[in-house]
Amino acid sequence: MKIAIVLLAIIGLVAAGTLPKKATKYADKDFLAKQKFLFEIVYRVEDPLMFEEYIKLGKSFVFHKDDYVFPEKYDGYMEKYYKAYKYGVTLPKGEFFGALSYTHFEQMYGLFEFFYYAKTWEIFQRNVCWARLYANEGMFVQALTLAVIHRDDFVGLMLPTIYEIFPQYFFNSKFIYEAEKFDFDVWSKYVMYEKEYKDFMYKDYSKYFKEFDNYEYFYTKDFKMWQWWKLMGMGEHWYSVDKFLMRDNMFMFSKDSKYLEMMHDVKMFYMPVDYTRDVYFFNKESELSYFTEDLEWNAFWYYFNMDYAPYLDGKYFGLNKDRRGEYYFYVVRQMLARYYMERMSHGYGEIPEFTFFNEIEYGYDPQLVDYRGVGYSYRKNYYEYVTYGNFEYVYKMLAFFKRVETIITEGYYTTYDGKKIDMRKPEAIEYLGDMMQGNVDAYDKYFATFWYMYAHMFISHVEEDDYYFHPNVFMNYETMMRDPLFYMFYKKVSDVFYQFYEYIDPYTYEELYFPGVTFESVEISDLVTYFDLYDFDVTNLLNDKMTFVDGEFVWDKTLLARQMRLNHKAFEFDYSIKSDKDQKVVIRAFLGPKYDEYGRVISLNENRENFFEIDEFYYDLKAGVNTFKRSSKDFYWTTDDRTTYTEMYKFVMMAYEGKYEFPMDYSEPHCGFPDRLVLPKGWAKGMPMQFAFYVYPFKASYEPYSYDYNYTCGIGSGVRHIDEMPFGYPFDREINEFEFFVPNMYFKDVKIYHQDTFEKYYGHEYEHFGSFDYGYYYNY
Repeated sequence: MKIAIVLLAIIGLVAAGTLPKKATKYADKDFLAKQKFLFEIVYRVEDPLMFEEYIKLGKSFVFHKDDYVFPEKYDGYMEKYYKAYKYGVTLPKGEFFGALSYTHFEQMYGLFEFFYYAKTWEIFQRNVCWARLYANEGMFVQALTLAVIHRDDFVGLMLPTIYEIFPQYFFNSKFIYEAEKFDFDVWSKYVMYEKEYKDFMYKDYSKYFKEFDNYEYFYTKDFKMWQWWKLMGMGEHWYSVDKFLMRDNMFMFSKDSKYLEMMHDVKMFYMPVDYTRDVYFFNKESELSYFTEDLEWNAFWYYFNMDYAPYLDGKYFGLNKDRRGEYYFYVVRQMLARYYMERMSHGYGEIPEFTFFNEIEYGYDPQLVDYRGVGYSYRKNYYEYVTYGNFEYVYKMLAFFKRVETIITEGYYTTYDGKKIDMRKPEAIEYLGDMMQGNVDAYDKYFATFWYMYAHMFISHVEEDDYYFHPNVFMNYETMMRDPLFYMFYKKVSDVFYQFYEYIDPYTYEELYFPGVTFESVEISDLVTYFDLYDFDVTNLLNDKMTFVDGEFVWDKTLLARQMRLNHKAFEFDYSIKSDKDQKVVIRAFLGPKYDEYGRVISLNENRENFFEIDEFYYDLKAGVNTFKRSSKDFYWTTDDRTTYTEMYKFVMMAYEGKYEFPMDYSEPHCGFPDRLVLPKGWAKGMPMQFAFYVYPFKASYEPYSYDYNYTCGIGSGVRHIDEMPFGYPFDREINEFEFFVPNMYFKDVKIYHQDTFEKYYGHEYEHFGSFDYGYYYNY
């Protein structure tokens, strides 16, 4: 969802784009108190709780059945968790939590139910405070995240993003260790020393080094573009933010006097940080680390799996209304298509195949540490799981895929109670999606449920009954997409769906044709990508004393990780569509490759799985030729840069103290895909790609945008999608090219250009060498 990240009450702006405008709602005192609590309870979550009020609340655990909705639920996971705690066998604080370990999952789900089924806010709050004091940190955060997302009475409430709660899962260990030992007093003395040093070193640069004719070359020859701080002559240590945070939409804040006043007393420090490339190239896949280790790319997968967690009952939580099985395939397909396009930017071809018996050519060293400081395990190049893996798990995986293949080829699915499901109908994709996700809605729960856990435990070398094990990226949703093996394994999962579609008839010309509607043209502005800089809030890593005044927490410092990331300039579509009458339509836009890595044109049927749906929107066509613009900033499923943890807390406190009204629009939904990752990196000379556009009649049983997308994701509402057509339509089925091309479809060849935004620094031409160039921000 596109959220206008603006201070509605302060600077008087409203949500932009083509979405219908809705009246601004403002948070009341009760809402603000709840939001304040959620922000404070996860502050430095791996450290002891320091809020006296919450410590008192958390001294007792509410375990009486009458305090919960549906008391019968208490006899399941909740009771197991309480008994485990009573007998001292819950996962201790400080231990690594693996969401895809079955032993950890059982306890996490029990804790989640204590949060979710609490009858009142007071009971919920008491349970959360207790868990903050005594439960494992990772388990606590995931259970709390699930509860905040799925409780109907929590609409609009939010937690900081997962990379702000646990920066350890997203930044390399070198940076984490530096952040955790940051000391303001020591830093202040260091700055004084560095200033004296710089006054001598850089005052007259050429005077002291004129004897070294090739000094500039010597100093920069091994620097990479992503090591921007070296190109500016800076060291890898902490600096104060003397102007403003680096963020794509910072102009909305930096010129506002009230925002500046609010942040005036907050001391802000940043440290340059790179992806794992900063240490060494493990293999050629390391070139993609800027993408596979992107914080928001990984966070998107995490939140998708929180929204549609496999263990949540689809009927009770409303997930079936959202077609969770079909949607699972769609999201996996989208992620793989986007990753494939990024591979194409580097001249790489198809995603390698994964088998349980062949060696894995590309290893991966995540260079992560958990919140205990324990390093994650790595996989060497040419690794053989068949040699080191659990054979029992291998046979389970092979049996699962063999049975799914049998179901697809035979064309029906017999459940454990004898019911037959026709697998030759397009809507059967929902059943297949439930099976492949391993969710509890699968008809044959004994066959499909939790198979994916065994797969991830196999890859992570974790046994079914293991309680303590070494950290591995495949054990948690927020870290697994860093590893190139993720895409290999999930390509094997997506291949099952494409096998299903081999038995589904392609769309005919008549099915695709929209009488009376024709695409006249679509003009597309320049597609340009670049690397910009962004400040990620890692304040949760601070280790200094917390300040309280009259019992209220004073947030007076923030730590930031300043990192390069892929971005693109805003681009526009100029649509021209002819219609013979007034009518409601849906327009979908897809981006896909044109050629393979060898420069050969990819056939449309083969290429259909590589098309990435970047936009889908509702439109009222008028009789005649309709011309209108659609900006990349208007895309329905994307979101701009999020406001940081520090800023959001300040906004909430300012409203809590009655200094301004907090607009509910400011509660940013977590489910949006990052706008800046819509385009692959491309080439300096232009990477050939193609857009596909399709317009068809709107026929949904509900009005589009019929939930308040400004501050909720609409999970379980059944109306969060524009219409009820298949996800990825019309590229969901195999393509008969003799039937596929219709007047209401339009293809456009384009090129994606990449600009090197740091070229001007390569020859030490930066006049303020040794300090950060804030002029860079104004250029982009």
